[in-house]
Amino acid sequence: MATTLEIIRGISQAVSSNYDGAVDAEGEKIKVGLKREEGDPLVDSRVMDGFSVKVGGNMLHVSYQSDMKLKDVHRSDVEADTEAMIEQVVSFLKKEFRKAVGESLSLKAVGEVDVLVQNISRVRTTVTARKTYEIGNIDSESIVQDERKLDDSIKKFLELGKKK
Repeated sequence: MATTLEIIRGISQAVSSNYDGAVDAEGEKIKVGLKREEGDPLVDSRVMDGFSVKVGGNMLHVSYQSDMKLKDVHRSDVEADTEAMIEQVVSFLKKEFRKAVGESLSLKAVGEVDVLVQNISRVRTTVTARKTYEIGNIDSESIVQDERKLDDSIKKFLELGKKK
């Protein structure tokens, strides 16, 4: 079983190839499943979308952002479409994590997706979504012990500067 640091490094390695135009070792474009990967980049209008991840304790927070036309927001179920896109991102992360670490990444959804749609103009909108997952590979007890060690070291450091 991988340590907490190895898991976080594996997640970091999986996310490192999420930029637009990333290629693998064979020179093939990496497909995450985002809307920006569809169509011809020279002829078609480009869709601006992307994702990021944050790790806090044993939780993985996946954020997704996309620009849409206002008419597309009214035509479709934005929340369901955005949640499906986040699930594609999570599937990509699991696949890349397995390549980097050699083990599977266990993620369990906590709560529902949080979607925010904001108008930029009368034509364009931006959609921002966030969903939280519990990382099953990380033991929550080890996180608490690491925090205690950190607290003790900070207290020792602060005591060095006290006047006698």
